[in-house]
Amino acid sequence: MPFSDYKTALVTGASGGMGRGIAERLAQKGLTVHAFARSAEKLDELAAQYDNIVPHAVDVTDLDAVTKELETLEIDVLVNCAGVSRPGSLLQSNAFDIDEQIDVNLRACLHLARLLLPGMMERDNGHILNITSMAAHYEFGGHIAYHATKAAMHTVSRQLRVDAFGRRVRVTEISPGRVETDIFAHVEKISPEEAKAKYFEGFEMPQVSDIADAVDYAIGTPKYVNIGMIELLPILQVPGGLRTAKRVGDDVILTGNK
Repeated sequence: MPFSDYKTALVTGASGGMGRGIAERLAQKGLTVHAFARSAEKLDELAAQYDNIVPHAVDVTDLDAVTKELETLEIDVLVNCAGVSRPGSLLQSNAFDIDEQIDVNLRACLHLARLLLPGMMERDNGHILNITSMAAHYEFGGHIAYHATKAAMHTVSRQLRVDAFGRRVRVTEISPGRVETDIFAHVEKISPEEAKAKYFEGFEMPQVSDIADAVDYAIGTPKYVNIGMIELLPILQVPGGLRTAKRVGDDVILTGNK
């Protein structure tokens, strides 16, 4: 099994949500996990539970800091999981909303791959997993910068396979729908309790452990197999839909669902 071929992993966004769940799973599989996130307190709490999780309190958008952290590391598995989202359409977005999402969701991932892929190529051994979103493939209203960055990471995932051609470096995109994490509380700046009542109670939602299962499966397949993409949605969530607008005088009437 390829887990035995890998010794180290780097997981971004490891202080909570899917990133933490993935970091824990890889540690349980015996890898030394370098956990990257901004919250030193949460990382220390995570590292206290696992002898093989190494905390790195660093902002992934700080290229100098990230480069310094990687100077002495040899990473076999990279999981780009850190991500941010801002509500609203482009008409409601400001410069910070757009720049932050590009910096975290796209630019940081590109730089991490740029810094770590050459070593994987030289060792003829490695795996890059990009956690994107159903927003990479389907429109569901608003969040234009989020859609754009996740769609870009879908392309990056495909292109990395081209860049790594001829070497045993695997690339996997995992594209979740709604998952029960704390991202909705962060996006809407509401309490976790409010987010749970609004987005999760009464719904059948995939859990962080389900995303960790997908990562586990992609890495655990035989080394000659590359799982290119896993789309993972709640059974009661479907992408797409149809909306039609009509004009009645100066009023615009929208029909259908997002």
